[in-house]
Amino acid sequence: MSARPESGRSDWTDLDLLTRKEAGERLHAEIAETRARLDELGEADPQARAALEQRLSLLRARAGDLSGG
Repeated sequence: MSARPESGRSDWTDLDLLTRKEAGERLHAEIAETRARLDELGEADPQARAALEQRLSLLRARAGDLSGG
């Protein structure tokens, strides 16, 4: 008896796709939360705003990596 499924695909393939999907969902939630924090902050604290904008940029980049774009 073979350790691999009959199709020859790894059992981990589907798990990896689900994990990427979940990571993408979490990133999109973080992006929305960071945008909301930026909106709340307004122009009151330029240093905090710059930090949030950098975080938002990094989150968007990772989300793009996950979606292939």
